[in-house]
Amino acid sequence: MSSSPASTAVLYRMVMPEHVCPWGLKARWLLKRKGFAVEDHWLRTREETDAFMESQGVETTPQVFIDGQRVGGYDDLRRRFGLEVRDPDAQSYRPVVAVFMMAALLAVAAAIGSGGGAVLGAHTFAWFIAISMCILALLKLQDVESFSTMFLNYDLLARKVVPYAYVYPFAEALAGLLMVSGRLPWLAIAVAGFIGTVGAVSVIKAVYIDKRELKCACVGGSSKVPLGFVSLTENLMMVAMAVWMALRQL
Repeated sequence: MSSSPASTAVLYRMVMPEHVCPWGLKARWLLKRKGFAVEDHWLRTREETDAFMESQGVETTPQVFIDGQRVGGYDDLRRRFGLEVRDPDAQSYRPVVAVFMMAALLAVAAAIGSGGGAVLGAHTFAWFIAISMCILALLKLQDVESFSTMFLNYDLLARKVVPYAYVYPFAEALAGLLMVSGRLPWLAIAVAGFIGTVGAVSVIKAVYIDKRELKCACVGGSSKVPLGFVSLTENLMMVAMAVWMALRQL
């Protein structure tokens, strides 16, 4: 849905010295993108904002009015234009997909920069796995406490030895860094093979045997990623990398 440039929308949003409402900025941008002239009213104090909300019988700002009718806030405005409104509680694989895409691009960039053979060769795939492990470990290490709590929902070893839930992200980071550097290959093989195998077995039992619907801790404790195929892939990649490295050492 769009409008002619002559149409006017009225927007009330908080613009205070200590706070400028980000949803108000998004609403103004969306209205302008849809061709509206925006009559932009700033709510400059907490008292002014509270008085406005009380007069309109609403609990949030910004508030948008079109053709004299109140549309509502930013999400309501998106709905009016037929745009998707994100559900903050919805599960999504998007965080993991973003990690793998960035890891793949970094691996290709490293292969190009090294000039050491085919860009899409075995070394590039190895870098992809190692870089993925480092990025995933970084996300877990942002809040190890939250990660450990979610991890304990399904990891078989962590349930028996709780400290393992705290050690896991550090072990994943260590293995990934050793793989990237090419140093201490047998330590990298042992760590990646161990945590990958335990993780794969845990996911298979939780998801495919017990049929439990859980969230994956692979991108951190605040993750909305469903536990399942992607989580299993992370662990199987570590096992595959460990096997590949072991074969190269023979």
